[in-house]
Amino acid sequence: MVGRLDEAEALLDRLVSLGNDVGLLAEEYSPELRRQLGNFPQAFSHVGVVNTAHIIDARRAGKEVSLPSAA
Repeated sequence: MVGRLDEAEALLDRLVSLGNDVGLLAEEYSPELRRQLGNFPQAFSHVGVVNTAHIIDARRAGKEVSLPSAA
């Protein structure tokens, strides 16, 4: 949201690369063990990934993006 699109895209690519053999993301990731930990709650994990990809794509297309305000 602050315009660091290259960095955001690189981080998103890194996150996606951490998925397991079927592309799922766990609740936690252990850098020390280099593996996923916990359950696989797909709605929670993937909503952020999809929203981030959408924001990066929209910003690269020159569109303004706003986030919903927290109530």
